[in-house]
Formats: sequence, C-alpha cells, structure tokens
Amino acid sequence: MSTHEHDEMLEAAIQILLKEDRQITISFSPGGISIRFPTTRKLADYLGIPHYYVLPRFGAMERDGLITRVERVGISTTVAGTKELLRLMAERYRERAEEILSKEVLQALQAHAGGSIR
Repeated sequence: MSTHEHDEMLEAAIQILLKEDRQITISFSPGGISIRFPTTRKLADYLGIPHYYVLPRFGAMERDGLITRVERVGISTTVAGTKELLRLMAERYRERAEEILSKEVLQALQAHAGGSIR
C-alpha cells in the first residue's frame, strides 16, 4: 500500500488530536520524532465503524512502516509516519495545528521530520 492509502486513518487521527483532544503528544529520540495516536477504539468511534475494522487497517499501516504498536503502551508514528502525519496536518489543518502547536513549532517539526511547510 502507498502512504496515501492510509490518509483516511491519518486524517481521522489528526482530527481527533486537533479538534477533540486539542493536544498532541510528541516524543523525541535519537531515531527521530514520533506522535502518539489516539486509541483504536477512539478512532473506530470517530469513524463510526466497529473496532475490529480498525485493527487490520492499523496492521497495514504498521507493515507499511507508518506506525508502531506496543501492547499496553499505545500507538505512535514512525519517522515515515510522522512525516506523513505532519504533511497532512500542514496541508489540511494548518490553522488548527498552529493554534495548538504554534507556527514555529509546526515548522520546526516539519523541518526535523524531513519536509517543509510552505
């Protein structure tokens, strides 16, 4: 699958983080930046689909290198997933993202993740 095939899940996660939770949990490590995803149940509720429909989609995202799942810890983006999530966030939800993160932080995250914000 291409990363664009996962846009619906990424976009739902962004909407939950920016509009419902109004917070983003970001982790920094020598390997890069990761962003904490909403729970699978929260995503299923948001999308209006049964929880068991979300699980294979997350499996595909994990196989495609966009997320990592750790039992009892949660789901976070990988380096590639962070780049894609930030790309969508900047393209489609810039105002909301800047409201929560600030323009400077969003730009710094994007630059560190290997992309650029126009």
